Amino acid sequence: MNVEIINTGSELMLGRVLNTHQQWLCRRLADLGHVVTRQVAIADAAAEIQSAVREALGRADLVITTGGLGPTSDDLTRELIAELLGKKLVENAAVRAHIENFFAKRGRPRPAKTDVETFVPEGAEIFLNPTGTAPGLAMEIKSASLRKQWLVMLPGPPRELRSMFDDAVTPLLRREFAREIFVCRTLLTTGIGESRVQEFIEADLQPLVKRGLDIGYCARPGAVDVRLTAAGAEAEKIVREGEAVVQRILGANIFGFDDDEMEAVVVKLLIARKKTLALAESCTGGLIASRVTDVPGASEIFRGGVVSYANSAKEKFLGVRAETLKTFGAVSEETAREMAAGARERFGSDFALAVTGIAGPGGGTAEKPVGTVFIALASAEGVEVKKFLNVWERAIFKQVTTTQALEWLRRKISNPVSA
Repeated sequence: MNVEIINTGSELMLGRVLNTHQQWLCRRLADLGHVVTRQVAIADAAAEIQSAVREALGRADLVITTGGLGPTSDDLTRELIAELLGKKLVENAAVRAHIENFFAKRGRPRPAKTDVETFVPEGAEIFLNPTGTAPGLAMEIKSASLRKQWLVMLPGPPRELRSMFDDAVTPLLRREFAREIFVCRTLLTTGIGESRVQEFIEADLQPLVKRGLDIGYCARPGAVDVRLTAAGAEAEKIVREGEAVVQRILGANIFGFDDDEMEAVVVKLLIARKKTLALAESCTGGLIASRVTDVPGASEIFRGGVVSYANSAKEKFLGVRAETLKTFGAVSEETAREMAAGARERFGSDFALAVTGIAGPGGGTAEKPVGTVFIALASAEGVEVKKFLNVWERAIFKQVTTTQALEWLRRKISNPVSA
């Protein structure tokens, strides 16, 4: 099935709002067996909206629009599509009752402008909005070719769109379109660059490619995703065989699958082994602690942390010696070692991670250029230190550094000998 998405909103074109619909809808549709073939974003302008919808209907079996269904002057999608399809807008009593009830429950007067939301194209299937006022709409398009074709209009706010898609659009798709078997598996790797990952696995996967396996790569800060997909009756078998090949070759560099996050993997490992963690962060500004505590259940394993940005904080809260700081500097193997040891001792944890580095853009020297990072890992066996050079802008620097620290801890917990 050919699926196209049209995201409307001038705020998207001005870069004022992040378009989260493109990822979320593609994922949901793929899980239902329908892979999106084209996606566009356009401004709230009559010519652009009608042109985009007209073109999409000339190609696609399913067209989904997002945005433009609200009560304000820039919400044009409903009226323009009705005009394009030659449909009258008619008032719908159920929509009016829903909107009136929405405001009554909140003890607020109903704005007169919401009247426009009660008018829908004649013949449209209506999706009442569980978290807002603008209804979603679905229309079967009658074409000369007699093929099954649907146009779905969804509201723009993510909270409204997502619940409506799951509750109303998903049942419509299951009712109207046969589901093609489609399997997608993503292997999450770290420690190897994107081009090297491809170099390692591509040749061994070619026999499966000939049978229908599709391989994709996505580089993220500190990680590379390997995506394996296939469609058809043999899809599950082909993808599983591909997964086995990648696991055999990349081995310990794979830290998770699909929606796994590095921090969640580490927290689960610590919980399973009944081990605890403490942190001493400088250049990452508490980002490791933030990532760890984003994981439900982190309270079982996380003892606490210190963001020791200033040298005085390193001395006072972690016990780093003034002599060490004076002799070797804040960004050094010796300081990282004492930070980790101090955190483990003060919090009484099984493991402690420490990071100290130069995030930039200034502060570097010939001996210690911008991007220099020392990561220390303290455990019952002692303290180990690794040096990295992460030459990125500050936000990416912090993300990559925290991933490196968590990955080292993951390997240490999983296989203490090889870590």
